[in-house]
Amino acid sequence: MRNEQVPDRNIAMELVRTTEAAALAAARWMGRGDKNASDQAAVDAMRLMLDTVSMDGVIVIGEGEKDEAPMLYNGERVGSQDGPQVDVAVDPIDGTRLLALGRPGALAVVAVSPRGTMYNPGDVFYMEKIAVGPAARGMIDLSAPVVWNIQQVARANDLAVEEVTVVMLDRDRNTALADQVRAAGSRIRFISDGDVEGAISAALPGRGVDMLLGIGGSPEGVITACALKSMGGDIQARMWARDDNDRKVAAEQGISFDQVLTIDDLVGSDDVFFAATGITTGDMLRGVEYVPGGAQSESLVMRSRSGTMRRITTDHRWRKLQSISGDRYAVDERE
Repeated sequence: MRNEQVPDRNIAMELVRTTEAAALAAARWMGRGDKNASDQAAVDAMRLMLDTVSMDGVIVIGEGEKDEAPMLYNGERVGSQDGPQVDVAVDPIDGTRLLALGRPGALAVVAVSPRGTMYNPGDVFYMEKIAVGPAARGMIDLSAPVVWNIQQVARANDLAVEEVTVVMLDRDRNTALADQVRAAGSRIRFISDGDVEGAISAALPGRGVDMLLGIGGSPEGVITACALKSMGGDIQARMWARDDNDRKVAAEQGISFDQVLTIDDLVGSDDVFFAATGITTGDMLRGVEYVPGGAQSESLVMRSRSGTMRRITTDHRWRKLQSISGDRYAVDERE
């Protein structure tokens, strides 16, 4: 375990205010087809609220240049600067395309761990991942064949191999893995975006998903590790190169494409905080719903050290939010 300054209180309850703010700002853009505008709204709202959290934070996993979107950039200082020193991972919109197209499953996400404990994937934006819930913790091996991992998950969950459901991003880069899942006889639930939600669903009971497999974003992989550390689940990952430029960048930054990263490599602390708020309604969380004079949101808030997992439904009133934050919300002038 790395040297760390352990927060002495549960700041997850402060962090959820940041994901709520991002979700409320982004939800206005549902289905409007503008990824960058929705991301800018979420980033601005999240940054505003992050600076109210009692922490001395540095963003390790921020908005990447991959989507050419506005950023909460890596290395940015956030928080009130008078609390514990922490690493911060943010994804103001996990599923920007989902939101732009008005599809289910977009989330606002933030995770925090003690300073120096989050893995930094540098400028390599993709990794291969396998993620499972608590029952299969310690039973997976990314270097082993897909069928072996499915058999392990089936055994852990008291299922037949044919009853195991694998969630996977629907991408050409995952075709070979999908073929191996089919050859094993297991089921696949393809998702268009949002593998953070996919992995969390695999760790939540009653969601109809048993494991996540496939190549997705590396920033999302670190955020997923924070969530699964809080839930008692497990994840392994290996960096993945799209092309020769990725291999060149990795060589310059000392990143290996052969190393299998365990959950402790991805987040090397047992005191991790995680918060997510639904933007559009998905399998895990309800999205933002508008009511006269305000909105309702649903969030998931977790801390690994205590093992607490809270599902929070919040009623927001536009006038109250404006008086607290100074930010502009749409207010019905008839009120």
